[in-house]
Amino acid sequence: AVGGVKVCLAKPVDDPKSHLKLPAGQSVVKGEQALAFVRTRHSFGNESDLDRIKQQQQFIGSMIRQMKSDDTLGSPTKMYGLADAATKALTVDSGIGSIKKLTDLAQVIGKIDAKNITFATLPVIDNPAEGKKHITVVPDPTKAEALFAMMRADTSLTEVKKKEADAKSSAAAEEAARLNGPRSKASEVRVTVLNGGAVAGSAGEMVTWLQNQQGVLKSSNGSNAPQKVPATVLAYAPNQADQARKLADLLGLSGAALKPGTKDAVGKEPMVLTLGPDFKQAGTPVAAPAKAPEGIQKVEADKSVCAK
Repeated sequence: AVGGVKVCLAKPVDDPKSHLKLPAGQSVVKGEQALAFVRTRHSFGNESDLDRIKQQQQFIGSMIRQMKSDDTLGSPTKMYGLADAATKALTVDSGIGSIKKLTDLAQVIGKIDAKNITFATLPVIDNPAEGKKHITVVPDPTKAEALFAMMRADTSLTEVKKKEADAKSSAAAEEAARLNGPRSKASEVRVTVLNGGAVAGSAGEMVTWLQNQQGVLKSSNGSNAPQKVPATVLAYAPNQADQARKLADLLGLSGAALKPGTKDAVGKEPMVLTLGPDFKQAGTPVAAPAKAPEGIQKVEADKSVCAK
């Protein structure tokens, strides 16, 4: 229906298991050969399912570029043929289970710049329960949650922009500015942690994590807050701004969560961190990060990549 998809190989491949046989460089694959390309596991990378995911993402990205270049997504005739093939080949959710709904979806995709279409792989780590066997993997507890938080907040993995409403809001700009400036060392951060609506034991968990894993030794558990808060908040004095920015970095706090006071702190007076219902667990960013975690495996649809 698409007319073939361009793929690129860094080296020639002759895989008897998947029956993929292609020269180095670019080739156009369709039908059984296309299926062999997305199936092969022993031809690229470390021969794992995770590396196979990369070439499947590259294939779909190339297919999107092909459909956009020949105006498949803008031609009713071509779109009908594509949707007809898809409904015969796939079992899909009822929300897009008809030719009409698939063509409507494709028209929307056609308006999106390929550079803003990203395929990401769930970040994983070796399964700690297996010791040194390294047979299976589990989600990376920090990076995976950060990726999910970005998805929930509708934050782009490629072209990160503020939402239009935020860009026009002076209040949002002021909140974002609170994160700009120098940072204290972790050892200089002094904070009392209160539970203002998170699950029981969260304040203690946070203090343990801050002290044992982040070097924030001047942190203490203040137990329950006088009243619950709708979201996690960090209250600090103007002369504690450096400490606040450092703590915001460690916890993944947004500028909106930082609440500066008007009077400077005196002596060893600590900042006050009140954990709200948005706090999930220590080490998981409270707010969605503005950019994808370092090292996350992703493929952008506008880039042609040669499988290695």
